[in-house]
Amino acid sequence: MEEHVVQLLANTQQVQEGPRKQAELDLSQLRPNPDFPQTLARIGAHQSAPVEIRQSALTYLRKFVEENWSTEGADGPHIPIPDPVKDQLRHAMLEIVLSEEDQRKVKVAASYVVSKIAMVDFPSQWPALLPTVLAAMPSGSDAQLHGALRILQDLVQESLSDEQFFTVARDIIKACYDVATNENRKDNHRALAVLIFKSCFELMDMVKDGHKKEVRAFAEEVLSSWLPFLEQAIRTPLPDFSASDSQPDRWYGPIALKVQAVKTLLKIKSVFKTLLLPSSVALFSATWEELNRLQVPYQDLFIDSDAQSRLEDIDGLPFTLDFLVLDELDFLNTCMRANPVQKQLGAEIETHTNAHDTPWVLDLMKMLVSYSQITQEEEGLWDIDVSLFLAEEGSLSSNYTARTASGDLLIKLGEWLGPRAVEGLFAYTKTMFVGEVANWRRQEAALYLFNQILIDFDETNQSVPEAISAAYLELVNYAVNRADEPILRARGFLVAGTLSRYYPPALVLIDRAIESISMDKDELVQVSCVKAVEGFIAAGNPVHRQHAIVMAIQQFLDAKDLTELEDADDLLVTLLETLRDAIQLDMRIVIQMDNKAIDLLFLIAKHGASHFMASMIVTETFEEMVRSLSDSASYTALCTKVLPSITGTFDVAHITQDDPLVTLAVELLVALVQYGSEPLPAGFVASTLPKLIKLLMSSNEGDVLRPGAEAVKYMLMHDHHQVFGWHDENGRSGLEACLLVIDRLLGPSVEDNSASEVGGLAAELVEKAGQERLGPFLGQLLQAVAARLGTAATPTLIQSLLTVFARLSLVGAQDVVNFLADIQINGESGLQLVISKWLENSVNFAGYDSIRQNVIALSKLYSLNDPRLTQTQVKGDLVVLADSNRIKTRSRARADPDQYTIIPAPLKIIKILIDELISASGANAAPAIAAAAAQEIADADEDDVDDGWEDEGDFIDLSLGTTKDDLMGWAENSSARIRDDETQNYLSEFFMTAARDNIAGFQDWFNLLTDDERNKLHELAK
Repeated sequence: MEEHVVQLLANTQQVQEGPRKQAELDLSQLRPNPDFPQTLARIGAHQSAPVEIRQSALTYLRKFVEENWSTEGADGPHIPIPDPVKDQLRHAMLEIVLSEEDQRKVKVAASYVVSKIAMVDFPSQWPALLPTVLAAMPSGSDAQLHGALRILQDLVQESLSDEQFFTVARDIIKACYDVATNENRKDNHRALAVLIFKSCFELMDMVKDGHKKEVRAFAEEVLSSWLPFLEQAIRTPLPDFSASDSQPDRWYGPIALKVQAVKTLLKIKSVFKTLLLPSSVALFSATWEELNRLQVPYQDLFIDSDAQSRLEDIDGLPFTLDFLVLDELDFLNTCMRANPVQKQLGAEIETHTNAHDTPWVLDLMKMLVSYSQITQEEEGLWDIDVSLFLAEEGSLSSNYTARTASGDLLIKLGEWLGPRAVEGLFAYTKTMFVGEVANWRRQEAALYLFNQILIDFDETNQSVPEAISAAYLELVNYAVNRADEPILRARGFLVAGTLSRYYPPALVLIDRAIESISMDKDELVQVSCVKAVEGFIAAGNPVHRQHAIVMAIQQFLDAKDLTELEDADDLLVTLLETLRDAIQLDMRIVIQMDNKAIDLLFLIAKHGASHFMASMIVTETFEEMVRSLSDSASYTALCTKVLPSITGTFDVAHITQDDPLVTLAVELLVALVQYGSEPLPAGFVASTLPKLIKLLMSSNEGDVLRPGAEAVKYMLMHDHHQVFGWHDENGRSGLEACLLVIDRLLGPSVEDNSASEVGGLAAELVEKAGQERLGPFLGQLLQAVAARLGTAATPTLIQSLLTVFARLSLVGAQDVVNFLADIQINGESGLQLVISKWLENSVNFAGYDSIRQNVIALSKLYSLNDPRLTQTQVKGDLVVLADSNRIKTRSRARADPDQYTIIPAPLKIIKILIDELISASGANAAPAIAAAAAQEIADADEDDVDDGWEDEGDFIDLSLGTTKDDLMGWAENSSARIRDDETQNYLSEFFMTAARDNIAGFQDWFNLLTDDERNKLHELAK
């Protein structure tokens, strides 16, 4: 069997798809064979087999173990593994990992298998695992030590529970310390030991809340020896370096060790701030000295040369200099938040007249400029794709570099020192703009840093001294005139755009920037000018430049291959943001017949329809246009201009496929109709509805069907006469077309999420058409809604369908009950089906208007006192069982589902209305907030109170717009609704009247409520 499996594993690595897939299928079919896992283990242990085959065998074994070692929580078919086979596999895998063999790829693959087994078996079924691993570490060979460390790493990161960690933490940390401090061991092994120690702190972070004093005392004990070592790891210089275009091999291990030391210190600070505080000055000093030493090799490797960067070894250990510089800049930033560090640095500033005369300030600025220089790699990438440059400018790049870390550190300094930080930066910057031999990279880096701190000052409402702004404007003028240095020229324009918000004279460069969008010979400068113009617009509201900005963007696009835009996400966003801001200077520009602003917006949208951010900007900009041009004449002019483009999309698109452009066009049509005039312009329905109906009858995409149904709904809402008066070429009316669409969306072929807007459309049609127009179709429509409700599973569709009956109940609750009682849905009473689904799902309703509408409809159903409702039995309260505190896995939930009491519908309605009354009063929100605050106080320990570190964003500044948005978003998404006076007043009146007049036997139902529910009514009555 081994030879056969080896051949199959080899075939899975073939380039040809056919043999590869066949091999994968054959391996899958071998899984039930009792000898399959042992065969894989034997192949993995076979030292004469190719490494890639052994690695593949162990990878398949890991997957097999994951799926079959334990039956707990298994969702798919399970292949039992006999206990003797498990014993053999444990032994075999551990032997591979701890063997003398030095095949790291094989050992890593085997350690993953050990980890997966340990997650289930350690320590109860595999008590010898940890002692065996720890015993191999002191005297084992390098190969054995590496294997032991890999198992230890996986154990700590994947397998240990809180309780297990407490029992073994001391032994693990001691073993790691012995390896980390042993200079006779390889540096990469020492680094791996430090990584495991850091993982231990991550575990401490998870368990400390339940065992504060014990965990803190333990951390203090181990750090007494670890902190001096970590500091020394940073202080120890790297081996000598001679100028080269590649990193010396002898640096790999020391850098890996230093990186892990810094990362561990950052983790310690995040878990136990006060324990790091006494060492903060020494650690700051060590890191400062290291970063100063590394400036020259960093310059040689990455600025003057294009050395390989961002490399990790097979153990996930970063080992290139760029990683070390990045982490040390982050740690330096962190140390500057410590009170002892700030006190010492501040004292030095106080001894000088100006901050920029303080040596450490100038030294720091020199360091930050050095590490902010554009690397050769970045310059090459930007030359290929300007979107990468724009991503960095917008802080959207996931590629966090020394350049961005330097900007963050300067921003931190600005938050501490205010304008003095800008003065210090300028004092060093001006030295680089004098003399005959200038270094454009350093000049650009200095201006980049100034731009970063300017943006932060703008967000935090800090000011820049006018004299500094004027001096920087001179440097900007120098930069934008450097004909042979495009990156410096681009930076000059970007700084000008930001500076104009502080210093109006900088607006003088707006015309130059607009011209350069289309005229500059370098694309990087062009897109930088597009970005800069956005800043100019925000600073000066240059309405008279509106047409010129639009024309410049159009000329820029005319010179490009527009198909390239489809992959240039950040360029798309930059163009759209600037175009949006230009349009918003005066929205009337879009309806001028000789202006191409709206055409340009749609052109960019066409090539960015698949990009989420681009589509969102287009939709929001268009929605703002429609809102602002709301008068009849302007709205009609807007429709005349945009409808051919929108509906034209429907003509050329593949409507049966997932076409982002169709989705965007439908969403734009929704915005156009939703905020349209009443009535809609003449001919609006005739020009849009036929194509929209065709789309809704053909597409299977939810992203098309949902907004498409919304658009039809809004047409009915704003001008149902025009909809009903329209007829197609076959004489079919708008009413019939709407019924056909609703019938399709209610059908079983359309999934729940795709049909989630059908209820709103059906409710609007019923309301606007009425019995006189719908005739016999009304009953058929309502029965179809009820039938789909019976199969609906998603909350959005259920709410949408119930909306139909809720809105009808507002004006004719008795008619709704009569109708439902007379129909059968798959052998079940329509009344039973709809009412039970309605009452079970009311708690999930979203949107204040929908909740209020639902509350009123339910109150009217209750007030009918209809015996058929009383006889309708629905789910009541959850039955709390004795073992309810156990965590329910999916398998347990299937085997033992939640149980509920069964109660009459009127009683359930009262229970729902009581909960809604509490929610509408805001009474749920206050206790929730108070409980959260109390928990914070209860959780606080000495590490959280006056910890000696500057706050890092845990405070709330209510003056910030972003904070308000976040709070509103939290309120909307949380279960604790804010006060809703209209609903509260309605329900208060309902309950007072029901109690006073004993409506529908209220007193009898009241006696069946729980004590808590009765108390809630009594409290609110008071």
